[in-house]
Amino acid sequence: MENLDCVSFPQLKGSFVELESNNQEKVAPTVFTVSDGTGETAMSIVRAVRVQFENAEIQIERFNKVRTREVLEHLLQRALHEKATIVATIVDPELRVYLISRGMQLGVHIVDVLFPLLETLSTQLGRRPSAIPGLLRQLDQDYFKRVWAVEYTVRHDDGVALHDLNDADIVLVGISRTSKTPLSMYLGHKGYKVANVPLVPGAELPAEIFSVDQNKVIGLVIDPLRLTEIRTARVEALGSSSQGDYANSAKIFDELEWSREIFKRNKRWPILDVTGKALEETAVEIERIILSRFPHLQESGF
Repeated sequence: MENLDCVSFPQLKGSFVELESNNQEKVAPTVFTVSDGTGETAMSIVRAVRVQFENAEIQIERFNKVRTREVLEHLLQRALHEKATIVATIVDPELRVYLISRGMQLGVHIVDVLFPLLETLSTQLGRRPSAIPGLLRQLDQDYFKRVWAVEYTVRHDDGVALHDLNDADIVLVGISRTSKTPLSMYLGHKGYKVANVPLVPGAELPAEIFSVDQNKVIGLVIDPLRLTEIRTARVEALGSSSQGDYANSAKIFDELEWSREIFKRNKRWPILDVTGKALEETAVEIERIILSRFPHLQESGF
């Protein structure tokens, strides 16, 4: 579970700090992301690396629009004192050289994200880069939005992490094997933050699903005979000797009828039948519904 706090840092005019931690008691390594632009590129890279260390706490502080040696010196001294690693996306060549050389003098570990690729392409193209802060971020904005969307979608599969369900662009609801997960992942790769919540007979629906904007919620159903085939194949693939009620056709019919009753009580939830449809076809229907309700998602470049 990730908590996010934003705190001010008055010594750094025009910048802000983003602090991320898991509130564990052990001392966590610290990473400073430092940029003369927005800082989103460095943050995205650090986040992408962090997810490779499951359940590990890494404290991240973010500093953007850093454009003077004085501010860099202050950050280097802090990094030295706190034993922090600096991940930098500085495009101004003078500032970048100062950061790296001064970091070496102090013994601060600097990871320069942009320099190796900038130099390689500069040699191949026969010209110097423009060194305009924020330009790389503008070009990569859509890519990183998709990365964040996929990360969110993976973390919110099958009713997990409901505490920040409000951050979802789409919430898919349905009984087991109604294509919730594959649809979520497909839409996540298109740039939508998707959560899916299973309907389990005999269990109360999570309260969080009713606190989210109801226009984001979409119900999924399927033909009972087709669902029986899918569940039977699932049981056989798992090597189970007894399928119980999971693949029982009568129970499946009852489950679907129960789910339809839930959908009827929540009239703002569109119901989509996924029977016989390709994943892409259903995803297009979901997109059409969501974009008609939230046009700004289309404007965001998704």
